[in-house]
Amino acid sequence: MFPKTGKKLHSEGDETDLASMISQALLAELGASHRATKTAMGWTGASERTVKHWLAATHVPKGNHLVSLARHSDQVLWAILVAAGRGDLRIALDLGTVRVKLLELAALLGGE
Repeated sequence: MFPKTGKKLHSEGDETDLASMISQALLAELGASHRATKTAMGWTGASERTVKHWLAATHVPKGNHLVSLARHSDQVLWAILVAAGRGDLRIALDLGTVRVKLLELAALLGGE
């Protein structure tokens, strides 16, 4: 029996929001097809049922699965940053991508 200290054991509000954000990010990146499920399974090593829970926003990816998703999906990485209150870091990530593209373009123009 738990003592009546007035403290909650678990707050589901934040987790539900994160589940929704991750689901939306995965759907934006991969779509809603069976291929999307297989792709996320390949990225994480998670079971088909687990990935379907993520896509349906009924469960949040935990630990190493969340890291694997962020490694492979910019959308998931950005959702995590927003959930952590660090959405401003997305600009830095976008600038890094722009820099790489500009360097590629400069190399193409310089080679002509």
